[in-house]
Amino acid sequence: MKQYQFDDIETLQELVSDEFGAWSQEVTINQELIDLFAELSGDDYWLHTNPEKCAQYSPFKTTIAHGFLTLVLLSKMRTEPTHEVVGFKNMMNAGSNKLRFTGVVPVGSKIHCRSRIKSVAGSPKGTTVTMEQNVHVVGEERPALVYEMMFMYM
Repeated sequence: MKQYQFDDIETLQELVSDEFGAWSQEVTINQELIDLFAELSGDDYWLHTNPEKCAQYSPFKTTIAHGFLTLVLLSKMRTEPTHEVVGFKNMMNAGSNKLRFTGVVPVGSKIHCRSRIKSVAGSPKGTTVTMEQNVHVVGEERPALVYEMMFMYM
């Protein structure tokens, strides 16, 4: 596996790509997971938590995962690393550039994601990497979630 020094901005540019990497592991979305998230977040809207009402009134005819549940599950969707960044003392989440919920995740579906490095920038504070992640319901072409995460190596 190729290693990159965290502060070698020029070499890290090799990671920037328009192409997405391999698909991650799949995560199954079940009603228990949706209900646990509803309890934790306080978002118990019937579209997520009431299968009977959804069967009758929802355009999806079933419950759907919360958008933020889908986002939180990104850390469970792992891929085999293709490179390693080394030499840093700390790494931190630096925020988000973009978050879009572009589709629904019905209960009973499986989701997976693909990622790509969108940009690498150096500053006196450290190296900021922006990674775009797209979450798809398995078998669907259009993503259900598009997220640009920024993290900083220091």
